[in-house]
Amino acid sequence: MRYLHSMVRVRDLDTSLQFYCEGLGLREVRRKEVPEGKYTLVFLAAAESPEAEIELTYNWGAQEDYGSARNFGHLAFRVDDIYATCARLQAMGCIIHRPPRDGHMAFVRSPDLISIELLQEGRLPPQEPWASMPNTGQW
Repeated sequence: MRYLHSMVRVRDLDTSLQFYCEGLGLREVRRKEVPEGKYTLVFLAAAESPEAEIELTYNWGAQEDYGSARNFGHLAFRVDDIYATCARLQAMGCIIHRPPRDGHMAFVRSPDLISIELLQEGRLPPQEPWASMPNTGQW
């Protein structure tokens, strides 16, 4: 058996692609438009682990409320610089729900409320403003 991908439904494909690609650094590896089914599938992967993909499913014109996604759990990514990643996401308007106070772990939410865990490769020394930043919301 071989792991293929995890799928998350997205409300706004462009906003989600900005979060995952510009914010997290994933890249689009393929896309499938299905006009008869009124949906688009976009597969993303990290350059360092192209075999593990995330499938973004965009259902055209859907009004369904996908909820808070707490039943899903989270997606986890190892990053080279957790402080730079969090700063980039914060500059894009993302809330850092669990700041990287310890120089190792942080949690953010995607535009569709998917919990994203960021784990530092190794460990960085605590750094402000992250070290004294409180948790916010749910992650």
